[in-house]
Amino acid sequence: MNIALIAHDSKKELMVQFCIAYSGILSKHSLCATGTTGKIITEATGLQVQRYLSGAQGGAEQIVARISCNEIDVIFFFRDPISAKATEPNDVNILRVCDVRTIPVATNIATGEALIHALERGDLDWRENLK
Repeated sequence: MNIALIAHDSKKELMVQFCIAYSGILSKHSLCATGTTGKIITEATGLQVQRYLSGAQGGAEQIVARISCNEIDVIFFFRDPISAKATEPNDVNILRVCDVRTIPVATNIATGEALIHALERGDLDWRENLK
């Protein structure tokens, strides 16, 4: 499966810890991320991550384009709903296109863990039939 990883600045460390904890599961899939998030995940875990531009430079929009083309199966988008900066990825656009394309998305650690375990069990294999 193709998995996108996005994190607002205040959630990047949480994303790194999540990727460390679940690197065994994530390593079995194709990963992509916005620039800085991808860089720190790769440095911390050794996972292969295709990096797009940083969120401020349009990386989230690049991932949204891949979602629109049915090239992303799951998104882990750890966002800060209270103090996100104007330069960070626009969560409304990302969540809207995920809803339109029926893409499972985790926006916090609780949904992230539920989704990663579903991925591990194969509960998301139905997505492959949509392609």
